[in-house]
Amino acid sequence: MRSDHKIGVIIPTLNEENAIGKVITDIPDWTDVIIVSDNGSTDDTLKIAKEMGAKVIKGEGGGYGSACLAGITLLPDCDIVVFLDGDYSDYPEQMDLLIDPIIVKKAELVIGSRRLGRAEAGSLTPQQIFGNWLACLLIKLFWNVKYTDLGPFRAVKKAALDKLKMTDKAFGWTVQMQLNAIRYNIKTFEVPVDYRPRIGQSKISGTIRGTLLAGYAIIGTILRAGFAQLLSKKK
Repeated sequence: MRSDHKIGVIIPTLNEENAIGKVITDIPDWTDVIIVSDNGSTDDTLKIAKEMGAKVIKGEGGGYGSACLAGITLLPDCDIVVFLDGDYSDYPEQMDLLIDPIIVKKAELVIGSRRLGRAEAGSLTPQQIFGNWLACLLIKLFWNVKYTDLGPFRAVKKAALDKLKMTDKAFGWTVQMQLNAIRYNIKTFEVPVDYRPRIGQSKISGTIRGTLLAGYAIIGTILRAGFAQLLSKKK
């Protein structure tokens, strides 16, 4: 608990046995519950997480969003939910930077921006940098809302998370959350966070197939929502 707020953490994973222990170890001890929600691991990710005291659950459908949605179902009563990756690219010890703006009612959703923070050399691939830039540009063009990143490290007030009506089961999870925040008037704030090269190969940016699928999901989600908004305005 932090400042009388119960904190839940959800970590979507896929074959992160070499990293998940480091992630859990670095999570602040004022966290109330840690949930490792798996995306189809074939290694000892869940075994290690369970041994370290985390709750574990398997997502249905084998997608990043599926894992996040499954993790939400396992949440006990809490006030703030934090999402971070299980590959040790995020810095869990910076969690207070995301949570405190919600505690002081400055925001309901806080995005950790790697662009505003310090991203170590090699932590972001050229395609990730370009994809984030393009996605944020499109959001600015369609909704006149400025984001600098679609980073996975984020915190959201539990009541706001319920309002966001999250449904995406794949790579469009993060951008859907930010678009729905605009749609449902969820007050959003960005804070600088640091980023380092992940442990192991990325399942998204580390392969051509993963990069294409993620790009299609993210940009497609923005374009569909953007054109739907334009059409609704014309009616």
